[in-house]
Amino acid sequence: MITGSIVALVTPMHADGSVDWAGLERLLDLHLEAGTAAIVAVGTTGESATLSVPEHCEVIKHCVAHVAGRIPVVAGTGSNSTAEAIELTRAAAAAGANACLLVTPYYNRPTQRGLYEHFKAIAEAVAIPQILYNVPGRTSVDMSNDTVLRLADLDNISGIKDATGDLARGRELIERCGQTIAIYSGDDPTAMELILAGGHGNISVTSNIAPALMVALCRLALAGDRTGAEAINSRLEALNKALFLEANPIPVKWALQHRGLIEEGMRLPLTTLDEQYHPAVLAAMEAAGV
Repeated sequence: MITGSIVALVTPMHADGSVDWAGLERLLDLHLEAGTAAIVAVGTTGESATLSVPEHCEVIKHCVAHVAGRIPVVAGTGSNSTAEAIELTRAAAAAGANACLLVTPYYNRPTQRGLYEHFKAIAEAVAIPQILYNVPGRTSVDMSNDTVLRLADLDNISGIKDATGDLARGRELIERCGQTIAIYSGDDPTAMELILAGGHGNISVTSNIAPALMVALCRLALAGDRTGAEAINSRLEALNKALFLEANPIPVKWALQHRGLIEEGMRLPLTTLDEQYHPAVLAAMEAAGV
């Protein structure tokens, strides 16, 4: 079971939209040095929706090869097609990923029965630990806690990333299945509270730009040190908000580019951060000390 700060890693790109492999290695090294617990490759923040299947698989392979077992690599392999999710999950397992992160099927808006059958089919098809990912604000489908509880009985369902931002729901998940699967926050502003309530870590956007701070926050929260965790959380509060002034990963890629860590590269239909938001993101970075 992975615990602590898990970065939802951006996929660096050149100005023409091609993947920047040297930039990707630079970011991986940054997280290895900062003590990040695990890497999520090609999730929402990694622009999975605009990478081709071969590119998707190559980014996962590159991360696994570069990290070389020093920390786990979790591969984003979700899709709104069950068959494609199985294909991507098989490819991730073959590449040596330690686990997969599977978002609820977006756009299709399946029923709770459909969600259960979707994740059950993937779990039965590929013998790799699988983390469910519920982010209704992005997918327009909301997986109920009852459905999560049913899925938690499957052998290789190992966790859930709860990106609802609803602490009451998160606490209920911890109470009902926190001894069976890992409960991760997928919402930086509420992550500290979820971990203090018994959550296992945070799959974080903010960690891209403030990895050491997020590592420290998660360690303190996991240890039950509310005072210490709150001190760091207050430093990150403005940054957590600023990184969603436009759709993720637009602001966080701009912040990384501003720091000289990646080039200015984004794939349409996403565009670079609008100039009106530059001052707010810069001010939040300064407040956090990054």
